[in-house]
Amino acid sequence: MTRRLAAAFTAALGMFTAGLLVPAAASAAPAKDAAAKDPVVIVAGTFGPAVFYEPLAARARAEGYSVSIFQLTNLGTGDIADTAKDLAAFVDGVRRDTGAAKVDLVGHSQGGLVARQYVKSEGGESTVDSLVSLGAPQYGTAVANIAEFFGGGDCLKIVACQQMAVDSNFVNSLNEGDDTIGDVRYTNIYTSLDELVRPVENAALEDGAANVRVQSQCPARVVAHVGLATDGTVYDGVSDALRGDPVELNCVAV
Repeated sequence: MTRRLAAAFTAALGMFTAGLLVPAAASAAPAKDAAAKDPVVIVAGTFGPAVFYEPLAARARAEGYSVSIFQLTNLGTGDIADTAKDLAAFVDGVRRDTGAAKVDLVGHSQGGLVARQYVKSEGGESTVDSLVSLGAPQYGTAVANIAEFFGGGDCLKIVACQQMAVDSNFVNSLNEGDDTIGDVRYTNIYTSLDELVRPVENAALEDGAANVRVQSQCPARVVAHVGLATDGTVYDGVSDALRGDPVELNCVAV
């Protein structure tokens, strides 16, 4: 599939880094019976240590979810397809430990691509109920193309950077056929202020996926790429998606 490309934005080569932000407080919400909830696996972004995602995990745990965090293999510098195989093994362990038939995935940045690759090619179609992506470059990002240019044409040999470029072999293969697979519910939450996914519409999917640009519901909400993993309004949308409800953002959530 082909997406309209915006003009390339000048950006730093630090692709998809998870800079340490001040974590937002866990929001309280009525919890259903934990036994009725799928375990949640948070799939980290490039260079993002598992500890960075603990505040996000705490929000979900406060709602009664069992939550595990999958830190990308080699912090997401290698082949995304190989990392997806490791995610498959991780999910198998979560299902074994919890006795759950299926899990829900919440993937930030490259984590959304790893999660999609797992669903498409590593058996996740039968083990994933809901896949929520936060600022994932589903159709690639022009920032990676810029990094290829300034990195001497090879993204400083960071394979995942090469793969996240617009029209890369990986991106084209991932998006061949339907964007949504089987009975998995796909939700994509992204922001107009994303400095690392350009054009920002490349974070959306077709074929029945729910796509929510934060500012379409909350025009004054300021959240950039890394902040998607810590923002209260974004988590409110994640919570809706995990319940299988339409995403209706609380614009003043903290």
